[in-house]
Amino acid sequence: MSKSFFLSKVYFIIILILSFASIQAQSPKGKLFIIGGGNRSDTLMTHLLSISKLDPKDYIVVLPMSSEEPDSAYIYFKDQLKKLTSNPIVMLNFDKKTATNQKWTDSLQKAKLIFISGGDQTRFMNVVSNTPIKTAIHQAYQNGSTISGTSAGAAVMCEHMITGNQKLDTVYSGTFDNIRHNNLETTEGLGLIKNVIIDQHFLKRSRYNRLLSALVEFPTHIGIGIDESTAIIVRNKEIEITGESEVIVVKNPKGIKKFKKNNLISIQNLEMSIYNSGQKFKI
Repeated sequence: MSKSFFLSKVYFIIILILSFASIQAQSPKGKLFIIGGGNRSDTLMTHLLSISKLDPKDYIVVLPMSSEEPDSAYIYFKDQLKKLTSNPIVMLNFDKKTATNQKWTDSLQKAKLIFISGGDQTRFMNVVSNTPIKTAIHQAYQNGSTISGTSAGAAVMCEHMITGNQKLDTVYSGTFDNIRHNNLETTEGLGLIKNVIIDQHFLKRSRYNRLLSALVEFPTHIGIGIDESTAIIVRNKEIEITGESEVIVVKNPKGIKKFKKNNLISIQNLEMSIYNSGQKFKI
């Protein structure tokens, strides 16, 4: 590798980091529409379109990188939304080779609505982390676009993302059948919502243990469990619930104690709330 090529690459990375830091410092004009997975009713998706305020010239971008079958994820979303809107719906299925494609990232940044499919959140972030894709999503959000996602697409919204894996148990458990410290695996997410841990399919899959484990690891964060067919709408510091089921919020754990034996924990006190459609709370 030549010295000039190396320096130009370093310069590009520095510019990318500075640009991303500048974007994060601003108060976003956009909204987040975070769906807990499961069935997405036409009513729920009509609400998504309504808050997105699409003009006739605006278009929607689907990011299907979480899915093992990205084409199917795109087609399923498109088939539903084309009944509800005449705006163009396009897929940008990025990979490591196209992550720096400026034409694609420019198109992503200019989309008025960006939708992140379900699947595996780690698969999505393996493509997006430390790339212009992440910067483009943040810039779109800052400029007034709506960023939406379901299931894995909900998990990636956070700064600290639940992967679903356990550090102390190599066998995957969809319901996470314990509460132990230093067991929950988290990694870097998109960071569109700060100081919040989001879990999805929450009531359907009884994921209380997982969210409580997250709160032990990040006690200053707010834990938000979104059930299926339900979404939260994030407008800066205000959250509104919409959909068919409920959202569980846990926060302010007090008296956390971590035991060496079996990594067990105790919490003397914490706050828990249950919200349903139309209700709001502040973060």
